Amino acid sequence: MRPNAVTIMAKAPRAGEVKTRLSPPLSARDAAELYRCFLLDKIEQVRTLTAASPAIAYTPPDGRGFFEGVAPDFLLVPQRGPDLGARLANSFEHLFTLGHAAVFAIDSDTPTLPTAFLEQALDLIATPGIDLVLGPSEDGGYYLIGLRALYRELFEDMPWSTAQVVPETFRRAEGKGLKVAALPPWFDIDTPKDLKQLAASLAGPGGNAARHTRRFFMERTI
Repeated sequence: MRPNAVTIMAKAPRAGEVKTRLSPPLSARDAAELYRCFLLDKIEQVRTLTAASPAIAYTPPDGRGFFEGVAPDFLLVPQRGPDLGARLANSFEHLFTLGHAAVFAIDSDTPTLPTAFLEQALDLIATPGIDLVLGPSEDGGYYLIGLRALYRELFEDMPWSTAQVVPETFRRAEGKGLKVAALPPWFDIDTPKDLKQLAASLAGPGGNAARHTRRFFMERTI
């Protein structure tokens, strides 16, 4: 079996196509630049997981060149499907077909997520009896989902972008008889309120953590 795959769900950082809810206060160009910083920080973070195989599930199809440039050492998987659920399920299927023992999908807009959470997820999925690892976001979604096998029921007809995503995922997992382990909650960046929370969290000393995102805020007044 191949090592566990850790896959960043990502979009090419194009103005007007990513983080649109952050405009205003950001311009469309700055929102895209901030998201590019998120991606660079997340790629650097995943690289530190030496026991995992790094991957990026990307969209749109013609965005591959960007990811080849910033992550030449990552496996690149084109996202396929009409909605987030299908794109997640198809990315899991692709990676399981390659022979990975477990697969994780993580978001690309939690630049301050502690690396220890990802390490904990890898430890949990290796624990006998654990079938699913979930990292809940403060808004009711999740920043991480890890599985030993694909269960499409966890992704189909899900009320995405609502506070029901995590409770509904738990309900469906319980119905399938899956044992779930949960990570601590964390915040992702979707709204101007989240942007302020991110800026405040980066205001103090933070070493090399989220260095690209930190530099973005150092160079601008939000």
